[in-house]
Amino acid sequence: MLIFGLNVLKEIDGKKVKKAYCSRKEIIPLLKTKKIKYELKNKDFLDKLVKGNHQGIVLDVYEYEYYNLNDIEGNFVVMLDHLEDPHNFGAIIRTCVAAGIKEIIIPKDRSINVNSTVVKVSSGTIENIKIVMVSNLVDAIKKLKKEGYFIYATDMEGTNYKEVDYALKKVLIIGNEGKGISRLVKENSDLCVNIPINKKVESLNASVAAGILIYEMRD
Repeated sequence: MLIFGLNVLKEIDGKKVKKAYCSRKEIIPLLKTKKIKYELKNKDFLDKLVKGNHQGIVLDVYEYEYYNLNDIEGNFVVMLDHLEDPHNFGAIIRTCVAAGIKEIIIPKDRSINVNSTVVKVSSGTIENIKIVMVSNLVDAIKKLKKEGYFIYATDMEGTNYKEVDYALKKVLIIGNEGKGISRLVKENSDLCVNIPINKKVESLNASVAAGILIYEMRD
């Protein structure tokens, strides 16, 4: 997988990088500090490798190694119900890290996975959080409930998020950009919450909604 950008380079563990392609000599000392093998190339070469502002550095990294439910340690977990937009995913990762959240759960199928765009949008902060992949969200919810987590799902018909007394151990579920929370996930949640918005706006962007709720719900 090819990822790129200075912030990504600063955050990443050098052991996860196969090789770097660099067009700016001033970046080389950082590559050497991280013990990353590199090739000095011109900007045109990097432009052909990736789409986006690479800032003179492209990293060829090993595929992301997902975590599982047994790796969850935090009292506040975010679950993404089949998100499809890598920009939303990357932005949510960045917000979660900023808020001190340690894990995000995603489903294995019909969902955006960790890719170069996600890493870039997260500004490399994905290195500071566990992305947990599960085969079935409902099964994951049931297991988390047994471990004492209270499950909150976002839904337009839910309770005003400002009127809720949030549990210490909790999971916040953010729905798909178009379809929202899936029926079975909603049915297995403990409470649905919503963010009141002007009727002239159909809905909030998934990452914006996540940001508002995360900072309201965190301890």
